[in-house]
Amino acid sequence: MLQQTTVPAVLPRYREWLQVFPDLRALAQAPPQKVLKAWEGLGYYQRARNLQHAARLIMGKHGGVFPRTYDELIELPGFGPYITAAVLSIAFHQPYPALDANVRRVVMRLAGIHGPMEAARDQQIFNFLRPRFPVDSAADFNQAMMELGAVICRPRNPRCLLCPVQRFCLAFERGVQEIIPAPRERRYEKIESVIAVIAEGGKYLIQKRPPTGLLAGLWEFPGGKRRAGEHLHEALRREIREELGAEIEGENLLLTVNHSYTRFQVTLHAFSCRFSTAPRLRQPIHRWVSLRALERYPFPSGSAKIIRFLEEREQTSGN
Repeated sequence: MLQQTTVPAVLPRYREWLQVFPDLRALAQAPPQKVLKAWEGLGYYQRARNLQHAARLIMGKHGGVFPRTYDELIELPGFGPYITAAVLSIAFHQPYPALDANVRRVVMRLAGIHGPMEAARDQQIFNFLRPRFPVDSAADFNQAMMELGAVICRPRNPRCLLCPVQRFCLAFERGVQEIIPAPRERRYEKIESVIAVIAEGGKYLIQKRPPTGLLAGLWEFPGGKRRAGEHLHEALRREIREELGAEIEGENLLLTVNHSYTRFQVTLHAFSCRFSTAPRLRQPIHRWVSLRALERYPFPSGSAKIIRFLEEREQTSGN
């Protein structure tokens, strides 16, 4: 969970996760949809799939015993060099240095290594760490370095005056800590989408995304990308026609949601509407679900905001 997610965001979710999946067996045997729902809001949903796949492999291939060697662990889904080293050092006290973004940044500043933070510099970082790495307290060292990067040696505005290793830091000595590592320009693809919120008999139509690709296996409301120069209403009618073979009417804009993913900045225009011709629905891809039951389905964060809006609207109308 701590990959690409902050500690304050993870702590309550980790406790909730352990209540739902208290051990490897529970995770391995759970329906995939339950796993994705428990992960909802943490992003990078492939991490949740990897966790379950790894749990199933451990239960089947390793007899339910968690592997304790580097070669065995790194073969598990989701276990790259960083996660493997972190687990072996923190859980099993083995002497493996763990390189995450925080550790890379700390070492690059300590050693005065210029340039962007990328895997090509890992060998320089390992060369710096190797003679300084305490093999008898690998867990403490790795966690201390991660914490140092997260709390003190921050990406922006590092708190150098509070840093316990300031006197060893070449970047601080040379006054270049603000430009090490060199920032990488993040380019987001901007996407504008139209969403149809269709209700019949107190139930909403939702559909499941394909099993591969972006946000694979999650649920969403029907709709899709707006084409260049296309009016929002035109885009919505075209998408429903293409996806469901149906016509709609009574479009009314409910809300507009902005949400950023790894490489995308998405604007979702959610419209309430109704079918004027019969839709072409397919099981198990399409389902009519009550507002309360929507809570059992894993949705992308942008769609989850639409559901929250519908819940608040219902509560307001009920009052």
